[in-house]
Amino acid sequence: MGADRSARADAQRLRAMDLEAHLSDPALRQQFVTPMFDVIAPRYDAFTRVFSFGMDRGWKRRMITEVDRVAPQRLVAVDLACGTGDLAFAIGRLRRVAVVVGIDASSRMIAAAVERCPEDLRPRTSLLVGDMSNIDLPSRSADVITAGYGFRNAPDHRASLAEAARVLKPGGYIVTLDFYRPENLLWRRLLTGYLAVAGSVIGWLWHRVPVVYAYLGPSVEHFVSWQQFSRDLEEAGFAVERVERKLFGGIAIHRARRR
Repeated sequence: MGADRSARADAQRLRAMDLEAHLSDPALRQQFVTPMFDVIAPRYDAFTRVFSFGMDRGWKRRMITEVDRVAPQRLVAVDLACGTGDLAFAIGRLRRVAVVVGIDASSRMIAAAVERCPEDLRPRTSLLVGDMSNIDLPSRSADVITAGYGFRNAPDHRASLAEAARVLKPGGYIVTLDFYRPENLLWRRLLTGYLAVAGSVIGWLWHRVPVVYAYLGPSVEHFVSWQQFSRDLEEAGFAVERVERKLFGGIAIHRARRR
C-alpha cells in the first residue's frame, strides 16, 4: 500500500511538471527522469517490447553478442541504467565467474531487478541505486560497461561517459544501445512524432499519465545523433570500434574500447 501511494504521488508530480523545461535544463532533468521510471517500473519490460514491436529483444541480443566478443573470462561488468536487470542477468550468464553490478537511479527499478534476479546469479550480482554520472566504484575496476537506453536520460551524457571511462580498465569496453536524433529532418520528425503520440496513448492507458511515455519523443529531440555520440565517446577517451545502426539511425549500438 505504501508503494502504491508513493507511485500515485510521483504520477501527480509528473503531471504538474513542465517537460520541456526539465529536458532543457541538466540541473532539472533528473527531477523528472527518476520519478518517471519509478512510475513505469512495474510495466517497463512490457512497454519496451510493445513499443518496439518486439525489436528490443533483438537489439539487446546484439549488445550481448558484442559483449561476448570482447569480454574476458574473469569478467567484472557494470550495467548502467540497468532497469529491471535484463542486460545484467544476460551478462551474468555469459561467463560462469562473471561479477555483475547493475546501477539505476530508480529505486523501484532496482527493487524489481532484485525480485527478478535468478537464484544462481545472486551470489555474484549486485543491484544498486546510483547515479551514472557519479558511479560509486573504484577507478579502473570494470572490464565491460553496458547501458541500454541510459545515456539519453542522463542530465549530461558527456559527463557520464567520462565517469564510465574512469571506471573502466584501460583496454576495457563500453557497449551501448539507445535512441538517437536522426540527422535527416523528415525522418527525425516522423520518429519523434511517433514516439510522442504512441507514448502518450500507452501512458494514458497504462498509468493515466501520458507524459511518462510521451517523454520519449522530446528526449530524442534533446539528445544527439549517433554520429555525435561516436565523437563524444572519442573525446571521453574511447576508440569506437563498431556502430550498428537500426531504424535509419534512430537506434544505434556502439562498441568502444577504453584507450
